[in-house]
Amino acid sequence: MTRMQQLISLNLYHFLMVFLRLGSALMVMPGFTTSYVSTQVRLSAALALSVVMVPVVAPHLPAPPQTLAVFFRCIAFEVTVGIFLGVVMQIMYSALNLAGNFAGQAIGFSNAQIFDPAFQAQSIVLETFLSLTALTVIFLMDLHHLMLGAIVDSYHIFPVGGEMPWGDFANELSSDLNQAFITGFKVGAPFIAFTIVFYAGMGLVSRLMPQLNIFFLSLPLQIYLGLGLLFITLPIMIMWFIRYFENGLNRFLH
Repeated sequence: MTRMQQLISLNLYHFLMVFLRLGSALMVMPGFTTSYVSTQVRLSAALALSVVMVPVVAPHLPAPPQTLAVFFRCIAFEVTVGIFLGVVMQIMYSALNLAGNFAGQAIGFSNAQIFDPAFQAQSIVLETFLSLTALTVIFLMDLHHLMLGAIVDSYHIFPVGGEMPWGDFANELSSDLNQAFITGFKVGAPFIAFTIVFYAGMGLVSRLMPQLNIFFLSLPLQIYLGLGLLFITLPIMIMWFIRYFENGLNRFLH
């Protein structure tokens, strides 16, 4: 009976360590943190996935702590690591929002805003469109499996009960923010070039034909040409972002 109690306690300990890290990550991971996914659904998903992941992760977990202080320290460590992994994925995902902002400004939709369920805030309609499109492609291409795999393999990088690597966390987050900005700028580069060429052309037309009301000509032309450019470049933008997102996740895979 004592042996059975020890086995149950050990399994509960393994389940708790996996659930804390996975559940914390799911609270902020792209796709799971949208307003369309309720807290109950996220909790149910975390519980179900934890049951599946325990046999895989259990061999990499240390023995249960002997003191209550060490136990609470392990809990804080797991929650922190889970939030860190989720935030890193969210930062990579936000790169497309910058590109969507560039596109919205270029096409003239800067004042056309809509609620973005991915970030739970008002944003330009093209930002929301690109965000939801990328999220759909992420799940269609099974990249959410890579996100979960990154959490599983994170036990090799951040073993349970280790020292909290605050310096590494700060360096990783700053590097990811920098890379996300660069990627968003690259993905939105066609619309930056379009803005420069379009306004330069409209300025030239205004100088050559002063009697022409350039405002009534430029606004519909800007929308038509901008939407045409979006139609042409959208597949390339999404695939470029997906490749960047996949490479970012592969860093955490063992």
